[in-house]
Amino acid sequence: MLGVQLPEALEAETRARILRQFPGAQFEAPSPEVAAAIDGIVELLGGVPNDLREIVLDMHAVPAFDRRVYEIARAIAPGHTQTYGDVAALLGDRAAARAVGSALGRNPFAIVVPCHRVLAADGRPGGFSANGGVVTKLKLLTVEGAQARGTSSLF
Repeated sequence: MLGVQLPEALEAETRARILRQFPGAQFEAPSPEVAAAIDGIVELLGGVPNDLREIVLDMHAVPAFDRRVYEIARAIAPGHTQTYGDVAALLGDRAAARAVGSALGRNPFAIVVPCHRVLAADGRPGGFSANGGVVTKLKLLTVEGAQARGTSSLF
């Protein structure tokens, strides 16, 4: 899988965003592997626990630093969170927290690489580049039974 796109409000908007991220992409019926990935994502969004780790990602075009960040993020279990600084520390450079945030902002595998499980140092949500922004991030955390600081009254 080269990338994951959460749906926009309209199918045409989703297709346009995919084409911006992957120029020349062809729209066709999903392979059995992609169909299984879609099913897993739909289950998770519906509240069924699923860490999506079985989904194989093609990271050949992903820079090495970003790839390392995504591997660490994929190891965060549903219902749990880490901070950008925690991820940076696991990379061996606690001062790289902003670079971790930038890498997660470029994440082409939203939800499969669970950047929504990475929060700001104070436990607040931080950013989220997928459709819906921080609201979507907070909804995903709620579905998984985790909570960002200061958000208990939102959902």
